[in-house]
Amino acid sequence: MGFIFNRNVRVTFFSGFNFTGRNLTFRRGVAVSNLGLFGFNNIISSFRLRNVVFPSQVTLILFSGRNFTGNFRIFRGSQNIADLRAFNFNNVTSSFILVGFRISTTQIRNIQRTGTMPSDISVL
Repeated sequence: MGFIFNRNVRVTFFSGFNFTGRNLTFRRGVAVSNLGLFGFNNIISSFRLRNVVFPSQVTLILFSGRNFTGNFRIFRGSQNIADLRAFNFNNVTSSFILVGFRISTTQIRNIQRTGTMPSDISVL
């Protein structure tokens, strides 16, 4: 896994439905513990998720709490989500993890319990 996979992933978050409003883009694997630092806490309504080299090899986990806590939703594979209401997760994301490989639910719960990220993931 590691760096080579994480450099090919992209996510753009939008404050409005259907990819409208303010936006924020991350261009490599990253874990952001507090979206408030970017002025994006609890306002994400839609997003575009990509792995530009291996479209199926991308995982985005949205968390309702800061520091990867609370409820979470997992999105695997390149996709566009136009309305997070369909996932009961509109305007609640406070932290997220983006990686260029598959993370299991067990691994996510371990991250929540220990705060330890997979290798080669920068935490902001």
